[in-house]
Amino acid sequence: MSTTAKKVDQTLNQELAAMEDTNDWETRVIVVGGILGAVVGVLTSFLLIRTSKEAHAGPPAITTGDAFKVGITAIGLVRSIAALGERQR
Repeated sequence: MSTTAKKVDQTLNQELAAMEDTNDWETRVIVVGGILGAVVGVLTSFLLIRTSKEAHAGPPAITTGDAFKVGITAIGLVRSIAALGERQR
């Protein structure tokens, strides 16, 4: 094998190793984010149920306006979390 071919082979191996590392952290971020999202969703639902029971022992009366406010807040939170990826080291 020529020197150039060895350098190309070494560079390709380094790139493949870097891609594997990239996929590893991406997978971890997705799994941790999914687990945290599920936990936050369950805790939020629990708090909604508990508060509704304490107030009037029935299902909560959520209006369209309330749902819209929560949705806008959630979108803002998601955008803030996504912006964390833009920061430089």
